Amino acid sequence: MNSRFLEICVLLISLLKWMILAGLVGMIVGLSSTVFLLVLQKGIEALEVISSPVLFLPIGLALSAWLTTRIAPETQGHGTERVIQAIHQRAGLIHERVIPVKLIATIVTIATGGSAGNIGPCAQIGSGLCSLAAHRLRFNELDRQRIVICGISAGFAAVMGTPVAGALFAVEVLYIGRLGYGVLYPSFVSAFIGYQVSLALGVHHVSVMLPNTPAFSVSLFWHVALAGVVFGLSAWLFVELLKVTGEVSSWLGPRKVLTGLIGGSTLIGVALLFSTQTLGLGWTTITQVLEGGSVVGYVFLLKALATCITLQLGGSGGIILPLLFIGATLGSAFADWLHMDPSMFAALGFVSLFAGATNTPIAAIVLALELFGPGLSMYAALTCSMSYLLTGHRSAIPTQILQETKSPSVHLESVEEIEQATWTISPREHTITHTLLRLWRKYAKPPE
Repeated sequence: MNSRFLEICVLLISLLKWMILAGLVGMIVGLSSTVFLLVLQKGIEALEVISSPVLFLPIGLALSAWLTTRIAPETQGHGTERVIQAIHQRAGLIHERVIPVKLIATIVTIATGGSAGNIGPCAQIGSGLCSLAAHRLRFNELDRQRIVICGISAGFAAVMGTPVAGALFAVEVLYIGRLGYGVLYPSFVSAFIGYQVSLALGVHHVSVMLPNTPAFSVSLFWHVALAGVVFGLSAWLFVELLKVTGEVSSWLGPRKVLTGLIGGSTLIGVALLFSTQTLGLGWTTITQVLEGGSVVGYVFLLKALATCITLQLGGSGGIILPLLFIGATLGSAFADWLHMDPSMFAALGFVSLFAGATNTPIAAIVLALELFGPGLSMYAALTCSMSYLLTGHRSAIPTQILQETKSPSVHLESVEEIEQATWTISPREHTITHTLLRLWRKYAKPPE
């Protein structure tokens, strides 16, 4: 038989195979995500009848810490990084205990006021169900791995209502500097089906109509570029804050229930002293700033602090939605400072901080296109790529594999998880940087 004809036959069979498998993944994850979102909403509403549900925060984080420490350590943190770790290290094998524990721990955390998101948990729960099914049906490791990746894309799409961005996120988030083209097609199929299932079951996705994007001008370009720098440095700061709070958690010792009590009490103090807008999911505030409304200028800093405390001191939940909140409120504050259109810069911040902190600029640009239309996409491409570069070789998802550095002047020495990967700066760039810093210190001093 002609080898070219045989190749086409094999590819057609593969196309059909993954249409079926990825479609089933989309159905499973779309359904599980819908159930999770409905139960989460019921939990939030149940506590809202109480005059001060925020007072339950220490109990909520302590219970979450007990569940995640004693029963399923894989559910600690925000979930997405654990799924990626399973893909890289265990060919997508996720223990079945993750499914109920992640569901309960996340609901307890968010319903009592913890600052966390719902995208990562949907991806982890859905991927866990798909991994369990693949394991029971004795799929090979490569197929199971691909199925779990499809679970990420379907979970993202089911919650956000953006199937293209969800599919691209799943294949981009695994590595820094490389796209997983081999799973691109099934990832799209599962994302489309997951989105359609959640839509049919009544999940309401974010829908914001931005005013017309201003016409291009040199002034607007430089304002957008400056915003890209601000978003990138803020993403860098958020990742560093996440590490610091993780070190504080380690310093508090192995008694995670006590750590949860301390974390919850700290969050109560932050909320009472400043604002309760930093607690919970935060969709109301996100929608408000995207529609041009104003918030307290420093609320993005409070949200970053509250999220790091929640996820590192006992709580369980997602990190993507808090990143969207921080970016949107930061963009709004930046626009107020420069007297620019607040809704436009809130939308740019919404996608750009996410791009930088998770190292997924392509998914973030497409997210802007799906949510806000083509008018904003050109500016989003600029700010997302700048944020991605300025975040440097760090990530809010530490299990990503560093496959390629972000600059030719930075040489990669080991291909590992980004926290363990080693890289060096070329001697020439090192010398130039130190020379510029010396000149800055010498000539930037104000006259005495």
